[in-house]
Amino acid sequence: MKKTAILLLFVLAVTFTYAQDDYQNNEIQTIFSNHISNGGYGAFTISYSNIDGHDALVTGGRGAFIFDHSFAIGLGGFGFVNNFDYNQHDLDTEFSLAGGYGGIFFEPIIAGKSPVHVSFPILVGMGGVSLFKNYGYDWDYHYPEYGNDIFFVLEPAVELEFNMARFFRLAATVSYRHTSKIELFDTDENVLKGFNFGMTFKFGKF
Repeated sequence: MKKTAILLLFVLAVTFTYAQDDYQNNEIQTIFSNHISNGGYGAFTISYSNIDGHDALVTGGRGAFIFDHSFAIGLGGFGFVNNFDYNQHDLDTEFSLAGGYGGIFFEPIIAGKSPVHVSFPILVGMGGVSLFKNYGYDWDYHYPEYGNDIFFVLEPAVELEFNMARFFRLAATVSYRHTSKIELFDTDENVLKGFNFGMTFKFGKF
């Protein structure tokens, strides 16, 4: 009788444990479910671009709030400068463009818990650009007659992201910078439109 009671208790315990696991695995997910995990991150990016036919450096950063590993929203900003290859015998290298842009961005994330996954940040905002004379490493900013302009920007991107550690992610980034028309002295109105190729370094709670 005693052995039968112990065996019955064991069977009941196993059955209860299985039932609990099955309930949790099939529990209906609600908007305010405790299983949703939110986080956030800060990131900086360094990229190469071609602006007005010259090599350009684009650097920037962004900060975002992440909803359940699948969507992020935040603010980002970038600065750029082109034409490092100054040659005093080449009139085409006499001018450089520099400026920056920023705004709000939205970032759908696909399979964010996987070691390797993708995300699709889209930046929407405004920026400014200036044209100035380039004297190599001694740039002269005292030429206001060459002007400056403001523009609207839409920059969608694709990031191939690697989970290097629980707090750090590394991403290879390709984006396309689409801007409104630029009005500057002897400068094409679409001068800022083009691709960026770079790396993004993210730190935070993912």
